[in-house]
Amino acid sequence: MSEDSQQLSANSAPQDTQWQRDTIEKLATSALSEQKKSRRWSMFFKGLMFLYLFIVLFYAIGWLGGSKKVSGAHTALIEVAGVIEAGGAVNADSFMTSLHDAYDDKNTKGIILRINSPGGSPVQAGIINDEIGRQKKLHPTIPVYAVVEDICASGGYYIAAAADKIYVDKASIIGSIGVLMDGYGFTEVMKKVGVERRLMTAGENKGMLDPFSPINPKQQALAQTMLNEIHEQFKEVVRQGRGSRLKETPEVFSGLFWSGEQGIKLGLADALGSADYVAREVIKQETIVDFTYQDDFASRIAKRIGASTSAALGETLAKQLVSAGEVKLR
Repeated sequence: MSEDSQQLSANSAPQDTQWQRDTIEKLATSALSEQKKSRRWSMFFKGLMFLYLFIVLFYAIGWLGGSKKVSGAHTALIEVAGVIEAGGAVNADSFMTSLHDAYDDKNTKGIILRINSPGGSPVQAGIINDEIGRQKKLHPTIPVYAVVEDICASGGYYIAAAADKIYVDKASIIGSIGVLMDGYGFTEVMKKVGVERRLMTAGENKGMLDPFSPINPKQQALAQTMLNEIHEQFKEVVRQGRGSRLKETPEVFSGLFWSGEQGIKLGLADALGSADYVAREVIKQETIVDFTYQDDFASRIAKRIGASTSAALGETLAKQLVSAGEVKLR
C-alpha cells in the first residue's frame, strides 16, 4: 500500500469513530427525551384518573351536590334529622335556606318535611315553626306535610305542628310535649373529697343553677316559672297547628309520648304514610327533589375535624357542665 493510501486510512478512522459516537449520543438523547415525555403523559393521565375518582367519591358521600332543580313538577323534600340546636344538625338558618329554595322553585307542587328528631332548642324550633307559617301564607297553593320516621318528639313535634298534615308510621314515636332543664349537682361529692366551692358574683342570682353550689329554692322557683311559660308557648303552638283535630287531655301535654298509631287516635297525627306515599298519593307528584341544605366542602371538613377533636373525654365533660341548665324541648 502506498504512503498516500495509508495516510488517508489513518485520517478517516477517527472521523468514523466520532460519527458513531455522535449517532449513539443522539439516539440516547432521543430515547431519554421520549422516556421523559412518556412519564409526563403517564403522570398527567394518572392525575386525571385520581381527580375523577375523588369527584366520584365526594358525590357518593354527599360532599358535592348537583343542582336541586329539575325540569317538570315535583315534590320538595326537606330533612329534619337530628338534634335541633344552633349550629347543629337541624338549625333555623339552614332550614330556612332549604324552605326558601323549595318555595322559590316554580316546579314545586308540595313540600314534605321528613322528621326524625328527638327535639332540642325551643328557640330554634320556634323560629322554624314561625317561618313555615309565614311561608304558607305567602304560598297558599303549596301544601306542607310532615312525615315522621322513627321519632318526632318535643322540638321535632314543635316543627311538625306547623304542617298542614302529619303522617306517621304505626311504630313511630311522637309527642313528648314538654320542656326540661337538666344539670348536675356535685355538692355531696365535694364534701366527701374535701373540696370547697368559692363562688363570687355581682348580682344575687348570677350563680343560679351552679352545679357546685347547693340548690336555692327561690332560684329553683324562678327556673320553674320560666319552664312553665315556655311549656305554655309550646302548648299554644300545638293547639293552633292541630286545631279541632287534637283530642286534648291532661296526658297530651304532660311530656308523654306515643306510637304513631296511638298518636293518630289522639289527634297528634293525621294518617299513616311514608314520604313516597305522600308524594305519590297526596301531592300527586311522585318525583321527589331533596332541598335539604348541605354545607360546602370546607365546612364539612371543618366540622369533621372539630367533631374528632372534641371527642376527648375532658372536653366532652366540660361541654356537659357548661350546658347544664340549658332549656330543651326533649
